[in-house]
Amino acid sequence: MKKSAIALLGLAVLLGGCSNKVSYGDAQEVETTTADFGSTDLQTIAGEMVDSMLASGAVTYITRDQRPIVFVERIKNKTAEHIDTESITDSISTKMLNSGKFRFVDMDRVESVREQLDFQNNDELVDQSSAIQFGKMVGAQYMLYGNLSSIVKEAGRDKDVYYKMTMRLMDLETGLIEWADETEIRKQRSKSFLGL
Repeated sequence: MKKSAIALLGLAVLLGGCSNKVSYGDAQEVETTTADFGSTDLQTIAGEMVDSMLASGAVTYITRDQRPIVFVERIKNKTAEHIDTESITDSISTKMLNSGKFRFVDMDRVESVREQLDFQNNDELVDQSSAIQFGKMVGAQYMLYGNLSSIVKEAGRDKDVYYKMTMRLMDLETGLIEWADETEIRKQRSKSFLGL
């Protein structure tokens, strides 16, 4: 009986030492858990792309006297990883909107808007004098789009990951590219001899 009590006590101590601890961290702090795409990469790419665009002479010219209307196409993921490119797209469009130089149309929500307008214009419960009429939406003048790609190399315990983000701003009337840029991130990981 004494041995089993000691074994149970030892097991409880061992299991207690394996408990998880959760704490909040700074969302802007550099995240270095793995060599995979992470929050720091997302913040870096979004910031560098928007800064480059706003500093561009062409963008300065087209935003000089107006706030152009932009449609942002979701960034295409051309990596082998599952990366939430919608989150990258959201960060970029939010930074652009907050710059005060652009306005946006959200193509992801067009069907929801269509349903709401259809309800307002065709349902007897809605006062027609307050219903928003069809055909009043404004079209985009520019389209922002891009790709995220990567090259991954592994040799033994070492891993090297190279990410490249390319973006373009196209004038929808002329088809001309008004701005283009790319930014790169390289991450390296080396496992210790014991794999820790």
